[in-house]
Amino acid sequence: MEKAASPQPHEPAPPQGSPGEVLLAFLKLGLSAFGGPIAHIGYFRREFVERRKWLSETAYADLVALAQFLPGPASSQVGFALGLQRAGALGAAAAWTGFTLPSAILMTAFALTAAAFKGPVAAGAIHGLKLVAAAVVAQAVLGMARTLAPDARRAGIAIAALALASLGPPRLAQLAAIGLGAAAGLALCRGAEGVAPASSRWRVSGRAGLTALALYLGLLIGLPAAAAVTGSAILTRVEAFYRSGALVFGGGHVVLPLLKAAVVDPGWVSSQMFLAGYGAAQAMPGPLFTFAAFLGAAMNGPASGIAGAAMALAAIFVPGLLALVAALPFWGALRTRPLARAAMRGANAAVVGVLAGALYDPVWTSAVLGRLDLVLAAAGFALLMFRVPPIAVVAFEIIAGGARGLWA
Repeated sequence: MEKAASPQPHEPAPPQGSPGEVLLAFLKLGLSAFGGPIAHIGYFRREFVERRKWLSETAYADLVALAQFLPGPASSQVGFALGLQRAGALGAAAAWTGFTLPSAILMTAFALTAAAFKGPVAAGAIHGLKLVAAAVVAQAVLGMARTLAPDARRAGIAIAALALASLGPPRLAQLAAIGLGAAAGLALCRGAEGVAPASSRWRVSGRAGLTALALYLGLLIGLPAAAAVTGSAILTRVEAFYRSGALVFGGGHVVLPLLKAAVVDPGWVSSQMFLAGYGAAQAMPGPLFTFAAFLGAAMNGPASGIAGAAMALAAIFVPGLLALVAALPFWGALRTRPLARAAMRGANAAVVGVLAGALYDPVWTSAVLGRLDLVLAAAGFALLMFRVPPIAVVAFEIIAGGARGLWA
């Protein structure tokens, strides 16, 4: 594969495959790739580096590093870029569609039928989904703390972010925690971490990258202004999901506190429904961000049902994909700069604190209501730590919750 040492604009290379080929490859993964974003990265490597040989090991590692650096869903960004490289813009759209739609459809269907689940057994099973959320988020906090806050300085940033995110107004406090974490990283987290080999040349021009950056920032600033000026309830909801997707670093479980502030605090979705959907998302293949489709379908008021699911799904994914396109032409130069890397180390440590705050509220306070809940949540956590597949943990908690409802 041709290399590029400069982030200057360039003419894209001709496509190597077809959008149809990309769609089928990613649809297979969208139906079978369980286990969350880290597992998805492994699935992609096996499928597109080892088996199909669409790109080299070095180029793939470089792409994964970029996705970890950006806001948004990392595995979806990697898949989008692979489709872009293979078959151009239509290939990128095909990759996102194939990987995302299966779980989005299932999550929308669950939201639309959840109200039909009545009686003690159904209530117990839905409560079991909340316990899944408690176990999964606890595991995520522990794993991310080990990786993103492994030393005293970054642990301190995480603790400060936890305090700030827990004590302040949710939306503003979470933003401030991540922003101040980045600032603290500049001061405290500079180091001589190794940098991977030079970035590969991705099929995006410098002009396209700058256009995507302008759109990313323009929507981030313009949507709340437009919602405030027009008073549109639909624009307000689009802005809430866009903001959640635009400001989440780390992807996956980190979106939980942002979405909680976006949809539970205003009363669009109940805390109980929110956690039931989040638990169900653990049993789905594909990206965890399809949880947004569940929320969009379950919301009260305008833009609910299938239309709400489509709106929420688009709004939460668009910013991360725009950020990826904006960064691809310039990543080779940016990734070697110590200040940028230090800021991201601080921001990532702050993310650990923000997620730890969400583990307490709303996850723990809504799911763990007694000793038996504590035992079941701890059992789910232990199963995850022993690498039992998440779908098996979901089944265990649903069965345990339903049995408890039957015997209550």
